[in-house]
Amino acid sequence: MKKLIKVVAPVIILVVSIGVVQALSAAKPAPEKKEESHRLVSLYVDEVTSDEVTISVKTQGEVRPKTEIDLIPQVSGRIVGISHSFAEGAEFAPGETLIKIDDTDYRLAVVRAEAQVAQAKVAVQRELANAKIKEDHWLDKRTTGEPTPYALNKPQVFEAELKLLAAEADLKEARLNVARTEINVPFLGHVRERNVGIGQYVTAGTRLGRVFSTDIVEIRLPLTDAQLTELNLPMGFMADEFNAPIVQFSARIGNRQHDWTGRIVRTHASVDQQTRLIYAVAEVIDPYGLGADHGTPMAVGMFVHAEIAGIHSQPAMVLPRLALRNADKVYVINDQNRLEIRTVEIISTSEETVLVSNGVEVGDKVVTSTIPAAVDGMEVRAIARERQS
Repeated sequence: MKKLIKVVAPVIILVVSIGVVQALSAAKPAPEKKEESHRLVSLYVDEVTSDEVTISVKTQGEVRPKTEIDLIPQVSGRIVGISHSFAEGAEFAPGETLIKIDDTDYRLAVVRAEAQVAQAKVAVQRELANAKIKEDHWLDKRTTGEPTPYALNKPQVFEAELKLLAAEADLKEARLNVARTEINVPFLGHVRERNVGIGQYVTAGTRLGRVFSTDIVEIRLPLTDAQLTELNLPMGFMADEFNAPIVQFSARIGNRQHDWTGRIVRTHASVDQQTRLIYAVAEVIDPYGLGADHGTPMAVGMFVHAEIAGIHSQPAMVLPRLALRNADKVYVINDQNRLEIRTVEIISTSEETVLVSNGVEVGDKVVTSTIPAAVDGMEVRAIARERQS
């Protein structure tokens, strides 16, 4: 009997415990279900406006010298002098002697040529005297007929005069060669390359260095057909003082932006075969002097941005720069508070605004807030951004 009680008692206790737990669970009130509320994404918006705008053409190019030449001697000899101005990057004055070639042999050639001229002059005088003697002799004989040129010594006089002309030409060439031992250029400029040193022997035609003028620089600006039309520039255009379009150039040097002003002087008469663009050539006068920006020159080799004002005005939609997304997309909230993702055609952009020709209309609400995952048609709430007074 005791054994039976030991076996049955635990079972009874387990059954009773399960019953108590179930009773307590049934008596516990069920939790109230909270009604889920639908939260809308709030987005800042600005209204699209319209304006009549004149579109400027923006492009870029590299600054190049209008005049750049190689220094090549016309005579041979040893270099005996080089100016301090003839160093890479240095500035030189018009007519300044940059390189001096030994002129000893050429000065001796001048002396010899002067002697040849003197001898030739004597020869001419001698032949003229002989001609006079022969003419007098012919008249004294009083023979009939006309005397031959040889009888009057005319061929000998003519030959002597030709030799005098040749001697004078040799003297002029000898003097030119002396002058050619001094290498200079007729413009203000800078040295790009120097390829020789003191004591070096050079021959005529040797490349001594390369220099460029700083009075005017040129910038080739690539333009499309549409940009040429906007500027009313034909291919093969040549400007004069009245119709040269103004170009505003800019470049950032360090932490500061510098600006220069130039003019378009011509356009190419052909299309570039590789880029299919037409090049306009602009000039900036005295870029290292009066044309510099607060002392900063528009230096040769610099890459600059260019902006040219157009001549035609056109209507455009104006929207904030913040409204423009990748791939020329904008987010518009319609009258049903639904998000629409649209593609716009951009005319131009600035730091504050975007001008577009289509894709939006006046009064449209464009989103300027950041949206992590925008979905076309999603329901949102528009918040007008407060205007700063």
